[in-house]
Amino acid sequence: MAELAQKQQTNSLSIIESVDIGAVQSTLAKINQFQVVVQNTLKENHDYGVIPGTPKPTLFKPGAEKILMMFGVTSEYEVTERVQDYEKGFFAFTVKCLIYKNGMKITEGVGHCNTKEKKYINQDPYTLANTCLKMAKKRAQIDATLTLASLSEIFTQDIEDMQEFAQTEQVETMTAQDAAEIKLTFGKYKGKTLREIYKVQPDYLEWLLKQDRTDPVIKKGIELMFEAVKQQAQQKQEQQKVEQQEQQPAADPFDGEVIEISDDDLPFNM
Repeated sequence: MAELAQKQQTNSLSIIESVDIGAVQSTLAKINQFQVVVQNTLKENHDYGVIPGTPKPTLFKPGAEKILMMFGVTSEYEVTERVQDYEKGFFAFTVKCLIYKNGMKITEGVGHCNTKEKKYINQDPYTLANTCLKMAKKRAQIDATLTLASLSEIFTQDIEDMQEFAQTEQVETMTAQDAAEIKLTFGKYKGKTLREIYKVQPDYLEWLLKQDRTDPVIKKGIELMFEAVKQQAQQKQEQQKVEQQEQQPAADPFDGEVIEISDDDLPFNM
């Protein structure tokens, strides 16, 4: 046992002796400089957020993407674990994010998500499979980014069980389709999805949107749904205009207007 410990100590000393101290000091200085650049560049509440009760801010997806762009690296994703139990309504994904620079692997990160997490309790698990996959991918990306940029001193993501972080994370990846499947756990429409409520009483959703006590996730979901309906209406109006124009006879470009044309403007020579 003593011989093993002595051998390990000797190996450690050998590694230290082979290190270029000047190069290490230069690298550490560059890391510190980059950390300052990141802190001055990223925007609070968009690229990162300060969660009450935590010593460090949390890096969000937009912030991770900006950092990867700063480094000029590319990312690839690999699903390493996939559980899709349609009988029990349980879905889980583990994703690995691989970071490359000029075709060479630099580092990697791992992210996991499943439908039994607290924020998904009141939602239909069968509609959350894709959401969980996206969430796992995002967590893997942030994990890899923190390692790549040596930013663990500045940011964290080890607060997945906190309600505030869960809300922020869910809002970031939510789509109008995801929002439509959110179920209310209170009021006269308890147990109903936002989609079902919109069909029978959309003004109730407008009322919820104005209430300070409404859950931020529900508010964001309602906003996404209303925006999707608005965009759909605009697209329909534009389509109707196009169809009406196609049905009307072409207008005479010379009707009601006197146009002077010189000999030089004629499309042929006389």
